[in-house]
Amino acid sequence: MPEERDAISSTQKAQAPSAEVDESLVERAQGGDARAFEELYRTHVDRVYALCLRMSADRERAERLTQDAFVRCWEKLGTFRGESRFSSWLYRMTVNVVLNDQRARKRRHLRLESTGDLGRYGRPAPDRRTEERIDVERALAALPEAARTVLVLYGIEGYKYREIAEMTGLAEGTVKAQIHRARKLLEEALGRDREGTDHDG
Repeated sequence: MPEERDAISSTQKAQAPSAEVDESLVERAQGGDARAFEELYRTHVDRVYALCLRMSADRERAERLTQDAFVRCWEKLGTFRGESRFSSWLYRMTVNVVLNDQRARKRRHLRLESTGDLGRYGRPAPDRRTEERIDVERALAALPEAARTVLVLYGIEGYKYREIAEMTGLAEGTVKAQIHRARKLLEEALGRDREGTDHDG
């Protein structure tokens, strides 16, 4: 089902920052220019927050994880060698921050908190496509944590099965099975939402 790729990621693609601008800012930040790093933060914070929010389904936690990701970025910036885009490096680091947090929470036996509306990033025009994206975001937030994590990484962030397996520590076959299950759960949730909308109308 391409819906989770298309409905959610279209805005991200349109707002993708320039690699050339990032490269210049990274070089300056690596040289100790705090203002350059602040500019990197402003450029990428919305996307990093959206990723944290989709993976955690908790606004307060997403805000903390976003800050953790940028602290980690600042600490590790000297290791960035430009072998990939800075944005790819940063988002991969963010995924690791969120996964580490999930593992720590499981060890503490904390219960996952879900959120209501994950669709309001900025103020898009209230058209049909925006409504569909909000529906997908809500359904995504209601998925079990494991299912939501692999679906976000695969369907939205575009990681391959092998990459997800490496990040999560799962077998590649398990990742495929979880993505299949997550898609089925998402389809069911979206189907219920649309049935409810039809009945309301």
